[in-house]
Amino acid sequence: MTFQPDPAMITWRLHLQSTPATVYHMLASDEGRARFWAEQAVEHNGAIDFVFPDGQRWRGTILVREPARRFSVVYFGGSTATFTLNDDGAGGADLTLTDAGVPPADRCEVIAGWVSVLLALKAAVDFGVDLRNHEPARTWKQGYVEN
Repeated sequence: MTFQPDPAMITWRLHLQSTPATVYHMLASDEGRARFWAEQAVEHNGAIDFVFPDGQRWRGTILVREPARRFSVVYFGGSTATFTLNDDGAGGADLTLTDAGVPPADRCEVIAGWVSVLLALKAAVDFGVDLRNHEPARTWKQGYVEN
């Protein structure tokens, strides 16, 4: 398999010990998203107002809500980030993230950024650990991976 072979789509997979319903709650709730994704990620009228540690903000419209199965939102640059969950048959979940429509100039950074977000999700949902530093002076822009 070639690494990220589709220039129009970023795809990552992640195996989690938590159930699809538990993972979905992390993605689809304000408190869940704040545990791994952004300092704040509050939903208002079908859109999420993300606030990141460096003060950057993004408002993304929620496109799909299928509890314990799929959650999709318009993300940075107008891309479509979709999280699809499948039961792994052993009490856990297989998650597939796709991000379609990432501007070519941002592609390399977004590929790496999703790894950071997904590993923070795994740490939070499976182990109750927040990997982020929550320090505005130590963000992605300064080369820190812990968002």
